[in-house]
Amino acid sequence: MISNILRDKPTRLFVIFAAFFVANALIAECIGTKIFSLEKLFGAEPFHFSLLGESGLALSLTCGVLLWPLEFVMTDIINEYYGPKAVRRISYIAVFLISYAFLMFYMAMSVPPADFWYGTGVQDGVPDMSKAFNSIFGQGMWIIIGSLTAFLVSQVVDVTVFHQIKKRTGDRKMWLRATGSTLVSQMVDSFIVLYIAFHIGKDWSFQKVLAIGMVNYAYKFTVAILLTPLIYLIHRFIESYLGKETAEKMKYAAMNPDSE
Repeated sequence: MISNILRDKPTRLFVIFAAFFVANALIAECIGTKIFSLEKLFGAEPFHFSLLGESGLALSLTCGVLLWPLEFVMTDIINEYYGPKAVRRISYIAVFLISYAFLMFYMAMSVPPADFWYGTGVQDGVPDMSKAFNSIFGQGMWIIIGSLTAFLVSQVVDVTVFHQIKKRTGDRKMWLRATGSTLVSQMVDSFIVLYIAFHIGKDWSFQKVLAIGMVNYAYKFTVAILLTPLIYLIHRFIESYLGKETAEKMKYAAMNPDSE
């Protein structure tokens, strides 16, 4: 029985997509503590511009944004072939495992370190390994709550917008439902996480949250557009792997779950 399940191509593909989706979300959360300069990445100096009365802004982004656009691409792919119920289930699993991971991080931070471990990084410029470990994995609770809340809400928004567009366009204009749903959900994600983590958690002004959210969304908007060809490549691979007939049946069932 197990071998028959594993030989089923749609099931095998779903397991791969689900594993990548959860792993990608967890990695994005873990690397999100690092802030990088987008300008310096391309060899330029930070712009230092003003927006909504907030001065000194630059294209400084969390490393998590490097992976989140891929998460929304996967959401659209899974939505297309497996439907919104599958997206919700994978999203709940991702949130549970991310929460579990952070619980383990805090447990690891709370156990007493070995005496010799403190100075093991001196030769690499890290005088206190325990503080370095805690600073990397010890994200603030409001950041975690904001990130997980934004993730869940944006997934619901993505699924809803995707299906509303597909109801009106059918199988035509795949770029519109995939990229359009991503652009809307990324906007929701950008502002919710900042509002909870920094307006509520750090007492930032709403104006500052809005300004930084707009900068972050501008990056996500651009990346979402650039990733549109990737969606077509993945669709082409899936239809080649599953076969045209199976793929069409899956897409129909995804849009009409009551017909199964």
